Amino acid sequence: MAGAGKRKWENAIAGAVAGFSSVAILHPLDVVRTRFQVSDGRGGSYLPIYKNTVHAIYSIARMEGLKGLYAGFYPAVFGSTVSWGLYFFFYSRAKDRYMKGSDQKLSPTHHLASAAEAGALVCLFTNPIWLVKTRLQLQTPYYKDRPYVGFSDAVKTILKEEGWRTLYKGIGPGLLLVSHAAIQFCTYEELRKIAVNVKSSRERTTAVGGDRLLNSFDFAVIGGASKIGTMMLTYPYQVIRARIQQRPNSYGMPKYFSSWHVVTETLRLEGVRGFYRGITANLLKKCSCCFHNIRCLREYPQVVQRSKGQNWCKQFLDLFIFFKYYFYHFHNVCHHLCVFNS
Repeated sequence: MAGAGKRKWENAIAGAVAGFSSVAILHPLDVVRTRFQVSDGRGGSYLPIYKNTVHAIYSIARMEGLKGLYAGFYPAVFGSTVSWGLYFFFYSRAKDRYMKGSDQKLSPTHHLASAAEAGALVCLFTNPIWLVKTRLQLQTPYYKDRPYVGFSDAVKTILKEEGWRTLYKGIGPGLLLVSHAAIQFCTYEELRKIAVNVKSSRERTTAVGGDRLLNSFDFAVIGGASKIGTMMLTYPYQVIRARIQQRPNSYGMPKYFSSWHVVTETLRLEGVRGFYRGITANLLKKCSCCFHNIRCLREYPQVVQRSKGQNWCKQFLDLFIFFKYYFYHFHNVCHHLCVFNS
Protein backbone atom coordinates (compact mmCIF):
# COMPACT_ATOMS: atom_id res chain seq x y z
CA MET A 1 0.00 0.00 0.00
CA ALA A 2 2.82 2.37 0.91
CA GLY A 3 4.57 1.66 -2.39
CA ALA A 4 1.36 2.27 -4.33
CA GLY A 5 0.85 5.55 -2.50
CA LYS A 6 4.38 6.68 -3.35
CA ARG A 7 3.87 5.77 -7.01
CA LYS A 8 0.68 7.84 -7.07
CA TRP A 9 2.56 10.83 -5.69
CA GLU A 10 5.37 10.34 -8.21
CA ASN A 11 2.86 10.18 -11.08
CA ALA A 12 1.04 13.23 -9.72
CA ILE A 13 4.29 15.22 -9.53
CA ALA A 14 5.24 14.03 -13.01
CA GLY A 15 1.88 15.24 -14.29
CA ALA A 16 2.38 18.62 -12.64
CA VAL A 17 5.88 18.93 -14.10
CA ALA A 18 4.64 17.95 -17.55
CA GLY A 19 1.73 20.37 -17.35
CA PHE A 20 3.73 23.37 -16.19
CA SER A 21 6.69 22.83 -18.53
CA SER A 22 4.44 22.30 -21.56
CA VAL A 23 2.57 25.53 -20.79
CA ALA A 24 5.86 27.39 -20.30
CA ILE A 25 7.40 26.17 -23.54
CA LEU A 26 4.33 26.25 -25.79
CA HIS A 27 2.54 29.36 -24.50
CA PRO A 28 3.64 31.51 -27.50
CA LEU A 29 1.66 29.17 -29.76
CA ASP A 30 -1.35 29.66 -27.50
CA VAL A 31 -1.04 33.45 -27.89
CA VAL A 32 -0.77 33.12 -31.68
CA ARG A 33 -3.77 30.80 -31.81
CA THR A 34 -5.93 33.19 -29.78
CA ARG A 35 -5.01 36.17 -31.96
CA PHE A 36 -5.77 34.25 -35.14
CA GLN A 37 -9.09 33.07 -33.70
CA VAL A 38 -10.44 36.59 -33.15
CA SER A 39 -8.98 38.09 -36.33
CA ASP A 40 -11.31 38.32 -39.31
CA GLY A 41 -8.38 38.99 -41.64
CA ARG A 42 -9.76 42.36 -42.82
CA GLY A 43 -7.70 44.66 -40.62
CA GLY A 44 -9.05 47.84 -39.09
CA SER A 45 -8.73 46.52 -35.53
CA TYR A 46 -6.14 46.68 -32.77
CA LEU A 47 -4.69 43.34 -33.93
CA PRO A 48 -2.05 43.25 -36.68
CA ILE A 49 -2.62 41.01 -39.69
CA TYR A 50 -0.41 37.93 -39.56
CA LYS A 51 0.37 35.89 -42.68
CA ASN A 52 0.93 32.59 -40.89
CA THR A 53 2.04 31.10 -37.57
CA VAL A 54 5.77 31.71 -38.09
CA HIS A 55 5.15 35.29 -39.19
CA ALA A 56 2.94 35.84 -36.14
CA ILE A 57 5.58 34.57 -33.70
CA TYR A 58 8.29 36.66 -35.36
CA SER A 59 6.10 39.80 -35.48
CA ILE A 60 5.03 39.52 -31.84
CA ALA A 61 8.62 38.88 -30.73
CA ARG A 62 9.90 41.86 -32.73
CA MET A 63 7.15 44.33 -31.77
CA GLU A 64 6.27 43.22 -28.23
CA GLY A 65 9.12 41.01 -27.05
CA LEU A 66 8.73 38.19 -24.56
CA LYS A 67 6.01 40.15 -22.81
CA GLY A 68 3.80 39.78 -25.87
CA LEU A 69 4.60 36.12 -26.47
CA TYR A 70 3.89 35.32 -22.83
CA ALA A 71 0.83 37.53 -22.41
CA GLY A 72 -1.67 35.78 -20.18
CA PHE A 73 0.93 33.31 -18.94
CA TYR A 74 -0.07 33.54 -15.26
CA PRO A 75 -3.78 32.77 -15.83
CA ALA A 76 -2.75 30.01 -18.26
CA VAL A 77 -0.65 28.26 -15.60
CA PHE A 78 -3.15 28.99 -12.85
CA GLY A 79 -6.07 27.85 -14.99
CA SER A 80 -4.36 24.62 -16.04
CA THR A 81 -3.44 23.78 -12.46
CA VAL A 82 -6.93 24.48 -11.14
CA SER A 83 -8.58 22.69 -14.07
CA TRP A 84 -6.65 19.44 -13.65
CA GLY A 85 -7.02 19.48 -9.88
CA LEU A 86 -10.77 20.05 -10.04
CA TYR A 87 -11.19 17.64 -12.92
CA PHE A 88 -9.65 14.67 -11.13
CA PHE A 89 -11.56 15.57 -7.95
CA PHE A 90 -14.96 15.72 -9.68
CA TYR A 91 -14.13 12.76 -11.92
CA SER A 92 -13.27 10.48 -8.98
CA ARG A 93 -16.36 11.62 -7.07
CA ALA A 94 -18.58 10.89 -10.07
CA LYS A 95 -17.05 7.43 -10.54
CA ASP A 96 -17.54 6.61 -6.86
CA ARG A 97 -21.17 7.65 -7.12
CA TYR A 98 -21.77 5.46 -10.17
CA MET A 99 -20.02 2.51 -8.53
CA LYS A 100 -22.28 2.89 -5.45
CA GLY A 101 -19.70 1.38 -3.13
CA SER A 102 -19.21 -1.81 -5.16
CA ASP A 103 -15.91 -3.14 -6.49
CA GLN A 104 -17.24 -3.70 -10.01
CA LYS A 105 -15.56 -1.97 -12.92
CA LEU A 106 -17.43 0.87 -14.56
CA SER A 107 -18.67 0.56 -18.13
CA PRO A 108 -17.36 2.91 -20.85
CA THR A 109 -20.69 4.75 -20.69
CA HIS A 110 -20.22 5.47 -16.99
CA HIS A 111 -16.65 6.63 -17.61
CA LEU A 112 -17.89 9.01 -20.32
CA ALA A 113 -20.66 10.29 -18.06
CA SER A 114 -18.17 10.87 -15.24
CA ALA A 115 -15.81 12.70 -17.59
CA ALA A 116 -18.63 14.86 -18.99
CA GLU A 117 -19.87 15.73 -15.51
CA ALA A 118 -16.37 16.63 -14.33
CA GLY A 119 -15.69 18.66 -17.47
CA ALA A 120 -18.89 20.67 -17.13
CA LEU A 121 -18.21 21.51 -13.47
CA VAL A 122 -14.61 22.50 -14.23
CA CYS A 123 -15.86 24.75 -17.04
CA LEU A 124 -18.18 26.56 -14.62
CA PHE A 125 -15.37 27.12 -12.13
CA THR A 126 -12.62 28.15 -14.56
CA ASN A 127 -14.41 30.17 -17.27
CA PRO A 128 -13.47 33.52 -15.62
CA ILE A 129 -9.79 32.51 -15.69
CA TRP A 130 -9.88 31.67 -19.40
CA LEU A 131 -11.73 34.89 -20.22
CA VAL A 132 -9.02 36.95 -18.51
CA LYS A 133 -6.32 34.91 -20.27
CA THR A 134 -7.92 35.57 -23.65
CA ARG A 135 -8.16 39.30 -23.05
CA LEU A 136 -4.57 39.56 -21.84
CA GLN A 137 -3.35 37.68 -24.91
CA LEU A 138 -5.20 40.09 -27.20
CA GLN A 139 -3.58 43.24 -25.78
CA THR A 140 -1.19 44.79 -28.30
CA PRO A 141 0.68 48.12 -28.56
CA TYR A 142 -2.14 49.27 -30.87
CA TYR A 143 -4.74 48.90 -28.12
CA LYS A 144 -6.37 52.30 -27.50
CA ASP A 145 -7.96 51.75 -24.08
CA ARG A 146 -6.08 51.42 -20.83
CA PRO A 147 -4.62 47.91 -20.91
CA TYR A 148 -4.97 45.47 -18.07
CA VAL A 149 -1.85 45.49 -15.90
CA GLY A 150 -2.21 41.86 -14.90
CA PHE A 151 -4.61 39.14 -13.82
CA SER A 152 -5.93 40.82 -10.67
CA ASP A 153 -6.24 44.21 -12.38
CA ALA A 154 -8.17 42.59 -15.24
CA VAL A 155 -10.64 40.96 -12.85
CA LYS A 156 -11.16 44.21 -10.91
CA THR A 157 -11.63 46.24 -14.10
CA ILE A 158 -14.09 43.74 -15.58
CA LEU A 159 -16.16 43.66 -12.39
CA LYS A 160 -16.16 47.46 -12.20
CA GLU A 161 -16.90 48.24 -15.87
CA GLU A 162 -18.92 45.24 -17.08
CA GLY A 163 -20.18 43.32 -14.05
CA TRP A 164 -19.72 39.74 -12.88
CA ARG A 165 -21.81 38.26 -15.71
CA THR A 166 -19.05 39.17 -18.16
CA LEU A 167 -16.73 36.68 -16.46
CA TYR A 168 -19.01 33.94 -17.79
CA LYS A 169 -19.05 35.03 -21.42
CA GLY A 170 -18.34 32.05 -23.62
CA ILE A 171 -19.67 29.55 -21.09
CA GLY A 172 -22.00 28.07 -23.74
CA PRO A 173 -19.26 27.10 -26.24
CA GLY A 174 -17.12 26.04 -23.28
CA LEU A 175 -19.75 23.56 -22.13
CA LEU A 176 -20.14 22.26 -25.68
CA LEU A 177 -16.38 21.58 -25.73
CA VAL A 178 -16.98 19.05 -22.96
CA SER A 179 -18.29 16.77 -25.71
CA HIS A 180 -14.74 16.52 -27.09
CA ALA A 181 -13.89 13.41 -25.06
CA ALA A 182 -17.14 11.64 -25.94
CA ILE A 183 -16.75 12.38 -29.66
CA GLN A 184 -13.13 11.21 -29.62
CA PHE A 185 -14.07 7.99 -27.83
CA CYS A 186 -16.84 7.19 -30.33
CA THR A 187 -14.59 8.07 -33.28
CA TYR A 188 -11.80 5.90 -31.89
CA GLU A 189 -14.14 2.92 -31.47
CA GLU A 190 -15.52 3.23 -35.01
CA LEU A 191 -12.05 3.54 -36.54
CA ARG A 192 -10.85 0.57 -34.49
CA LYS A 193 -13.74 -1.55 -35.77
CA ILE A 194 -12.98 -0.54 -39.37
CA ALA A 195 -9.29 -1.40 -38.92
CA VAL A 196 -10.15 -4.79 -37.41
CA ASN A 197 -12.55 -5.59 -40.27
CA VAL A 198 -9.97 -4.58 -42.90
CA LYS A 199 -7.21 -6.68 -41.34
CA SER A 200 -9.48 -9.66 -40.71
CA SER A 201 -10.63 -9.62 -44.35
CA ARG A 202 -7.03 -9.48 -45.56
CA GLU A 203 -5.94 -12.34 -43.32
CA ARG A 204 -9.25 -14.17 -43.81
CA THR A 205 -9.95 -14.47 -40.10
CA THR A 206 -12.96 -13.55 -38.00
CA ALA A 207 -13.24 -10.11 -36.41
CA VAL A 208 -14.02 -11.67 -33.02
CA GLY A 209 -11.25 -10.68 -30.63
CA GLY A 210 -9.77 -8.83 -33.55
CA ASP A 211 -7.80 -6.39 -31.40
CA ARG A 212 -5.01 -8.96 -31.50
CA LEU A 213 -4.72 -8.27 -35.24
CA LEU A 214 -3.73 -4.65 -34.57
CA ASN A 215 -0.18 -3.65 -33.69
CA SER A 216 1.15 -0.60 -31.85
CA PHE A 217 1.43 1.40 -35.06
CA ASP A 218 -2.22 0.70 -35.90
CA PHE A 219 -3.37 1.90 -32.48
CA ALA A 220 -1.19 5.01 -32.77
CA VAL A 221 -2.67 5.87 -36.18
CA ILE A 222 -6.22 5.25 -34.94
CA GLY A 223 -5.63 7.36 -31.84
CA GLY A 224 -4.08 10.20 -33.82
CA ALA A 225 -6.80 10.14 -36.46
CA SER A 226 -9.56 10.19 -33.84
CA LYS A 227 -7.87 13.09 -32.05
CA ILE A 228 -7.45 15.17 -35.21
CA GLY A 229 -10.96 14.35 -36.42
CA THR A 230 -12.48 15.33 -33.09
CA MET A 231 -10.49 18.54 -33.02
CA MET A 232 -11.73 19.47 -36.49
CA LEU A 233 -15.31 18.98 -35.32
CA THR A 234 -15.02 20.88 -32.03
CA TYR A 235 -12.49 23.60 -32.95
CA PRO A 236 -15.19 26.09 -34.08
CA TYR A 237 -16.42 26.17 -30.47
CA GLN A 238 -13.01 27.53 -29.44
CA VAL A 239 -13.20 30.27 -32.07
CA ILE A 240 -16.71 31.25 -30.98
CA ARG A 241 -15.66 31.36 -27.33
CA ALA A 242 -12.55 33.46 -28.03
CA ARG A 243 -14.48 35.97 -30.15
CA ILE A 244 -17.27 36.52 -27.65
CA GLN A 245 -14.76 36.95 -24.80
CA GLN A 246 -13.08 39.99 -26.41
CA ARG A 247 -12.99 43.26 -24.54
CA PRO A 248 -15.59 45.89 -25.59
CA ASN A 249 -14.46 49.01 -27.47
CA SER A 250 -13.86 52.45 -25.95
CA TYR A 251 -17.60 53.11 -25.83
CA GLY A 252 -18.35 49.88 -23.98
CA MET A 253 -19.86 48.25 -27.07
CA PRO A 254 -18.97 44.56 -27.55
CA LYS A 255 -18.15 43.31 -31.03
CA TYR A 256 -20.45 40.32 -30.56
CA PHE A 257 -23.55 40.15 -28.37
CA SER A 258 -24.01 36.37 -28.18
CA SER A 259 -22.59 33.09 -29.42
CA TRP A 260 -25.22 32.97 -32.16
CA HIS A 261 -24.21 36.47 -33.25
CA VAL A 262 -20.63 35.20 -33.60
CA VAL A 263 -21.83 32.31 -35.76
CA THR A 264 -23.96 34.44 -38.10
CA GLU A 265 -21.37 37.22 -38.51
CA THR A 266 -18.51 34.79 -39.07
CA LEU A 267 -20.46 32.89 -41.72
CA ARG A 268 -21.56 36.12 -43.41
CA LEU A 269 -18.12 37.75 -43.54
CA GLU A 270 -15.67 34.85 -43.63
CA GLY A 271 -17.54 31.67 -44.39
CA VAL A 272 -16.73 28.30 -42.83
CA ARG A 273 -13.03 29.10 -43.07
CA GLY A 274 -13.44 31.70 -40.33
CA PHE A 275 -14.24 28.99 -37.80
CA TYR A 276 -10.83 27.41 -38.36
CA ARG A 277 -8.58 30.42 -37.92
CA GLY A 278 -5.56 29.48 -35.82
CA ILE A 279 -5.97 25.76 -36.49
CA THR A 280 -2.30 25.41 -37.53
CA ALA A 281 -1.01 26.89 -34.29
CA ASN A 282 -3.47 24.71 -32.39
CA LEU A 283 -2.25 21.53 -34.14
CA LEU A 284 1.38 22.42 -33.45
CA LYS A 285 0.60 23.12 -29.82
CA LYS A 286 -1.45 19.96 -29.26
CA CYS A 287 1.02 17.62 -30.97
CA SER A 288 4.06 19.13 -29.23
CA CYS A 289 2.26 19.09 -25.90
CA CYS A 290 1.30 15.44 -26.33
CA PHE A 291 4.85 14.28 -27.12
CA HIS A 292 6.33 16.42 -24.34
CA ASN A 293 3.87 15.23 -21.69
CA ILE A 294 4.29 11.55 -22.58
CA ARG A 295 8.06 11.81 -22.38
CA CYS A 296 7.96 13.77 -19.14
CA LEU A 297 5.46 11.38 -17.52
CA ARG A 298 7.62 8.44 -18.55
CA GLU A 299 11.03 9.76 -17.52
CA TYR A 300 10.32 11.65 -14.28
CA PRO A 301 9.35 8.52 -12.25
CA GLN A 302 12.48 6.79 -13.60
CA VAL A 303 14.63 9.65 -12.31
CA VAL A 304 12.97 9.38 -8.90
CA GLN A 305 13.49 5.60 -8.83
CA ARG A 306 17.20 5.94 -9.69
CA SER A 307 17.64 8.51 -6.93
CA LYS A 308 16.19 6.31 -4.18
CA GLY A 309 18.69 5.18 -1.57
CA GLN A 310 21.09 8.00 -2.43
CA ASN A 311 21.88 10.99 -0.25
CA TRP A 312 19.79 14.13 -0.57
CA CYS A 313 22.55 15.98 -2.46
CA LYS A 314 22.67 13.31 -5.19
CA GLN A 315 18.85 13.25 -5.41
CA PHE A 316 18.76 17.02 -5.81
CA LEU A 317 21.43 16.85 -8.53
CA ASP A 318 19.49 14.20 -10.49
CA LEU A 319 16.28 16.21 -10.35
CA PHE A 320 18.16 19.39 -11.30
CA ILE A 321 19.57 17.68 -14.40
CA PHE A 322 16.09 16.45 -15.30
CA PHE A 323 14.51 19.91 -15.04
CA LYS A 324 17.46 21.51 -16.81
CA TYR A 325 16.95 19.16 -19.75
CA TYR A 326 13.25 19.97 -20.07
CA PHE A 327 13.74 23.70 -19.79
CA TYR A 328 16.63 23.70 -22.26
CA HIS A 329 14.24 24.30 -25.18
CA PHE A 330 12.51 27.02 -23.17
CA HIS A 331 15.87 28.78 -22.70
CA ASN A 332 16.62 28.54 -26.43
CA VAL A 333 13.24 30.04 -27.30
CA CYS A 334 13.85 32.95 -24.93
CA HIS A 335 17.34 33.53 -26.34
CA HIS A 336 16.25 33.63 -29.97
CA LEU A 337 13.28 35.84 -29.23
CA CYS A 338 15.51 38.30 -27.39
CA VAL A 339 17.73 38.38 -30.49
CA PHE A 340 14.67 39.06 -32.67
CA ASN A 341 13.52 41.80 -30.32
CA SER A 342 16.88 43.55 -30.38
